[in-house]
Amino acid sequence: MAMHSYPYIWNYLPLVLQVLAALGLALGMVGASFFIGKHKNSRTKAGAYECGMEPVGDARGRFTVRFYMVAMLFILFDVEAVFMLPWAVIFRRLPAITGSRMFGFYEMLVYLGFVAVGLFYVWKKGILDWANDKGDL
Repeated sequence: MAMHSYPYIWNYLPLVLQVLAALGLALGMVGASFFIGKHKNSRTKAGAYECGMEPVGDARGRFTVRFYMVAMLFILFDVEAVFMLPWAVIFRRLPAITGSRMFGFYEMLVYLGFVAVGLFYVWKKGILDWANDKGDL
C-alpha cells in the first residue's frame, strides 16, 4: 500500500474552502442587493429610528448611577446562573467525582448563600428600589 505524501498545510484546505464559500455567498448577496434593489434616499430614511417613534431630546443625556448599578447587578446574577449550569449537568456524577455523596450539593448551597448575601446587601442598600430614586434626569 503506497502512502501519498503531501504538505501538512493541505489539511487546512477544507477550512479555506468553507471560508471562501461563506465570503462568496455574503458578497454575492450584498452585490445582488446593490444591483437589483431600489435605492431612494429620503429624509425619512436618513433620520434616526427609535422604535417607530420620533426621537425627542438629546441621546447623550445623563443617567442616574442607579441605572448602571442595576445593569452591573443584572450581569452579576446572569453570570451566577451560568456558573450553575455546569454543576447541574454533572450533578448526578458528582459523588463519583468527589468521593462524597452530598459534597456537590453542599458546595452549591454555599455558593448560593454567598449570592443570597450579596442580594440581601444590595436590597438593604436600596439599589433595587426605583420608587425612591430622586436622582433621575
